[in-house]
Amino acid sequence: MRVVPGIAIAPPSLSRIADRVETRVAGVLDGELQRWSAVDPDLAEPLAALRDLVLAGGKRLRPAFCHWAYVGAGGGPEDAAVIDAGAALELLHTFALVHDDIMDGSATRRGTDTIHVQFEAEHALDGWRGEARRFGEGVAILVGDLAFVYADHLLAGAPPAAHQVFTELRLEVNVGQYLDLLGTARGRVTECTARRISRFKSGKYTVERPLHLGAALAGRLDDLAAPLSGYGLPLGEAFQLRDDLLGVFGDADVTGKPVGEDLREGKPTLLFAMAVEQASGADAAVLARYGAPDLDEDDVAALQDVLLTSGAVETVEGNIDRLVAEAVQALDNAALEEAARQALVELAYYVAGRDR
Repeated sequence: MRVVPGIAIAPPSLSRIADRVETRVAGVLDGELQRWSAVDPDLAEPLAALRDLVLAGGKRLRPAFCHWAYVGAGGGPEDAAVIDAGAALELLHTFALVHDDIMDGSATRRGTDTIHVQFEAEHALDGWRGEARRFGEGVAILVGDLAFVYADHLLAGAPPAAHQVFTELRLEVNVGQYLDLLGTARGRVTECTARRISRFKSGKYTVERPLHLGAALAGRLDDLAAPLSGYGLPLGEAFQLRDDLLGVFGDADVTGKPVGEDLREGKPTLLFAMAVEQASGADAAVLARYGAPDLDEDDVAALQDVLLTSGAVETVEGNIDRLVAEAVQALDNAALEEAARQALVELAYYVAGRDR
């Protein structure tokens, strides 16, 4: 038995926002690559690796939520401030991805080798001293740190309220990442804890805080923070639930990661927590293999079947529908320009894998 998680058609505005942000990121990183290559040619490689990863793909959801909150609050769609903020969000996201790949031991990202795998292979190929794995992970940590610094650089001219939002966003994603690591190591997680991990590692970071950042850039955080949270928090949870389904059932060509990778890593998701609550006997024995790094295709298929037959997938899908409806309804209380409101409705259905 298999399930194909919902994948909706991206709103046309998403690619327009992405183009502006990618142009800005490319300009910054190309300039930095040239600058540091002149100091030492060896510095070109980590900077090129960062640039290539940022520009290799991604939906650019965080810049889009920031953009529409800014425009909804009265800002201009091509203002430099919101483009820089979108670029900063993408670089921060790249920092998180690079470090996350090290923590998870992931081999691929966006259809290519992860940064630590690339540099580990280079070390081994050239026969350098020391341990290739430690070298690869060390370089990847530094590449992620570079992305973090360039994100700050792009927000240098933002108002204090925007900096406060960005600081809170960065704290929340790190707190969420720790809880995710802890839940993975323990091998068991309650539904309440799974929701908390989802909220801090992904939901707030992907939707709510980028919205707040856009409102802060436009000088309207005070009156828009609450209604934007009413939209962003449930939608952020729906986004993570959809991502959890994709991590288990998604097509590798779409996700850029091997099928079943989340099962091998033992991610502490609400999907898994719900299945554990329902499973017994043979199904419980299958779920006990969750998180085993040596899962083969048959093991992955068996786990997928239990997640389905336990009713966990159906329950998660129902939660996604409920959360999206709650998010869309919350926009009625947000004093936003109508075009921005409609764009946020479209984004809600898109990130949740729903066509209207």
